[in-house]
Amino acid sequence: MTIKLENVGITVRDLEAAISFFTDLGLTVIHRDTVSGEWTDTAVGLDGNHTTIAMLQTPDGHGRLELFEYTHPEAIESEPTRPHEIGMHRVAFSVDDIDKALETAAKHGCHPLRGVATYEDLYKLTYVRGPSGIIVMLAEELQKN
Repeated sequence: MTIKLENVGITVRDLEAAISFFTDLGLTVIHRDTVSGEWTDTAVGLDGNHTTIAMLQTPDGHGRLELFEYTHPEAIESEPTRPHEIGMHRVAFSVDDIDKALETAAKHGCHPLRGVATYEDLYKLTYVRGPSGIIVMLAEELQKN
């Protein structure tokens, strides 16, 4: 059996705000759609769902995010997860300039949870609270080849 990661799906409260955040970081929207019907009810396991989606891709073509904004049933607000909670933890991106990435995130009101750390002189990294409370890790490799 062959397996590969297709994408990470994230439900957001404001699709346009999330798209703006991730495209400013460098991702590209490769598909948008509004989906509903029996096939989505079956695939998602949620009767009567109606969703606007956007598929975004990293510049290298390997990473994809699928963002969902539910119009029916109404999306349920919950407390944003914290790093030690069980469940979906975060989405992580390598960046070539963490300071520039943080400037971009700040334009969207997204700031580090605590600060920027250095891991064994290999990476500078931080977690920011992104759109809809998503934890986004940004990591800059220090010893670039």
